[in-house]
Amino acid sequence: MKDVNILIENGANVKKALELFGDMETYDQTLDVFLNDVPDKLQKIKNCKEIGDMANYAILVHSLKSDARYFGFENLGEIAYQHEIESKANNLFYVTEHFDELMNEANRVLNLVKKYLGVGNVTESAYKKEECHDKAILIVDDSNLIRNFILKIFKDSFEVIVANDGKEALDIINDENKNKKIKAILLDLNMPNVDGFEVLDYFKSNDLFKKFAVSIITGVDDKESIEKAYKYPIIDILLKPFNERDVKKIVEKTINQTN
Repeated sequence: MKDVNILIENGANVKKALELFGDMETYDQTLDVFLNDVPDKLQKIKNCKEIGDMANYAILVHSLKSDARYFGFENLGEIAYQHEIESKANNLFYVTEHFDELMNEANRVLNLVKKYLGVGNVTESAYKKEECHDKAILIVDDSNLIRNFILKIFKDSFEVIVANDGKEALDIINDENKNKKIKAILLDLNMPNVDGFEVLDYFKSNDLFKKFAVSIITGVDDKESIEKAYKYPIIDILLKPFNERDVKKIVEKTINQTN
């Protein structure tokens, strides 16, 4: 059995994280996804900093912030949050001056997770089953953590289709072989390439809200964005962080709109 004190003694708020994950088994499995996902995310963050792409830098550190907070790595979450605020303000000076602080804390957390988990990798495919379902839900989120968490919840009840961003989501929506079973769409707002609002605009322009029921799952909680989202005929909005009960509730509510 893994020694959770390794995490707690190094500043992880595991008790808070379990409000989302429910039990240590789910926490450990999803933490392994975090371990696999974060190095690539850090490299993308570094690349954006080097070319001064503050728009995508903000999106990536927002995602890192959310992931860190889910697992109780509150210091990393706070540092990433400050980088998110400053990069949104196009403050490249702040980002450059404090970049090492962000990277050092992220690598400290990664080394801590490696020490806690030891050997073993659980990836997105580990949650998939070979069963065929006649109903599907589409999860559109750039976070591996969120996609896998929702996949684990519904893998026995639905085919869970995942998209990393709005572009992938629209490709799926426009593929008749993939879209015919979709009964609900959970859509993030803050994503690279094509964001959630661009997806909503596409749905509105192509009259797709009559065919697909859409609810929003997002860490963007400012009043302006929430009010903007509700101008579209969505079903509901679920703010991150959320727990299994919250996700089941919004999926049930969203699916009922298609009946």
